[in-house]
Amino acid sequence: MSESVYDLVIIGSGPGGYVAAVRASQLGMRVALVESGPLGGVCLNVGCIPTKALLHSADLLDEVREGKRFGISVEGLNFDLGGAMKHKDAVVKASTDGVGYLMKKNKVEVVTGWGRLAGRGQVHVRLNEGGERTLSGKQIIVATGARPRPFPGVEFDGQRVLSSTDALRLTTVPSSLLAIGAGAIGVEFASMYRAFGAEVTLVEALPRIVPNEDEEVSAELAKAFQRRGIKTLAGARVEGIDAGGEQVVVSLTDASGKAQQIAVEKLLVAIGIAPNTENIGLEEAGVKRNARGFIETDGFMRAADGIYAIGDCVAATPWLAHKASAEGVLAVEHIAGLHVTPLDYRKIPACTYCNPEIASVGLTEAQAKEQGYQVKVGKFPFSANGKARVLGQSRFGFAKLIADRQYGEILGMHLIGPHVTEIIGEGGLALTHEATGESLVQTIHAHPTLHEAIGEAAHALEHGAALNL
Repeated sequence: MSESVYDLVIIGSGPGGYVAAVRASQLGMRVALVESGPLGGVCLNVGCIPTKALLHSADLLDEVREGKRFGISVEGLNFDLGGAMKHKDAVVKASTDGVGYLMKKNKVEVVTGWGRLAGRGQVHVRLNEGGERTLSGKQIIVATGARPRPFPGVEFDGQRVLSSTDALRLTTVPSSLLAIGAGAIGVEFASMYRAFGAEVTLVEALPRIVPNEDEEVSAELAKAFQRRGIKTLAGARVEGIDAGGEQVVVSLTDASGKAQQIAVEKLLVAIGIAPNTENIGLEEAGVKRNARGFIETDGFMRAADGIYAIGDCVAATPWLAHKASAEGVLAVEHIAGLHVTPLDYRKIPACTYCNPEIASVGLTEAQAKEQGYQVKVGKFPFSANGKARVLGQSRFGFAKLIADRQYGEILGMHLIGPHVTEIIGEGGLALTHEATGESLVQTIHAHPTLHEAIGEAAHALEHGAALNL
């Protein structure tokens, strides 16, 4: 066998690509992984991991500021953004080094360069070190990911008009920051830089912030952000951006129809992503893209004969790292001829690491009703949870369960509060195993834990009232 002939060639080493490479190796395939940048893609380098590292610094800073409540006084508290960035960079390096270790352990050949499809079963690589190489693959997986999308007519400059990537590289905390887009990225950076000391404004075109979450979660986060001094403008339309002066001036029309101009030191644009699917030979290989450039696939991630696509470059699926990994495993196991079933995207948890945290899985109350379910709802506030009180984080948040009234099946779990991104796994398990409210009631939750809020919400769901409220 030629050294350039493989069972599988993967373009892109993010959480979809590198996990697919590992699983393929486990199944006995000869694998090549093509990557032009650092291993780990957006998630490990300029996305999930570095953002959460900085958010951890923000959370620690907020906790120290509240230390007097716990008998801890700190004199002369200072925050060093450089130190936080150094920690972030160390975490990123450890993570990317870990991917490199996994590739060596699983005998995956990493080809460092820019790859594109070049005919049936061929990937042409322009090597970073110079020169070119053509890889032959019986199967190919496209896992090229995506990049931040700029505001129409206004390019990122990395100095004042920032992408999420740019916001991870600031050397000083801005005095003021406006974020356009109040999805997960927008609210995370708003939360982070508010803790660091910036005056923060959050603008969202849709009627509420975190618009993909349950309406009650959106309302609770808005209240929490208001208390933290984060100004939120939902239902606002940005009319123009002027970055030509000393400050960035954003002109908008608010929800009441009133025109406003807001001048800030930094502008963060967090309005979504654009797929990295241009000029990589997709059309020539028979791969279809939608109007926004995302790759169309079937339920097994097939995009064309011998070509699969996974992750953020794929159409109509959530932009989540763990989803990309699951798609990578699905595609590889389908290639290997194993019995697999398409992913149920309704049962993939979503986590937002602002303060307070948000985590959800399944249908919102409104979605369940729209789909024709007769629903019942159980809620329990973290204000009545002992562990949340211990943590001093009981002011905001709740656990909310949505269930089908006829059969009792859990349709959705929605959490906002302390560390809820760590406990949403119970919701994922409940949905994948078709749990009912009664089965959650019968599940004994340890005390004192934040998990208890889920058990209490189940009691409210099934018996009309929680035990500790």
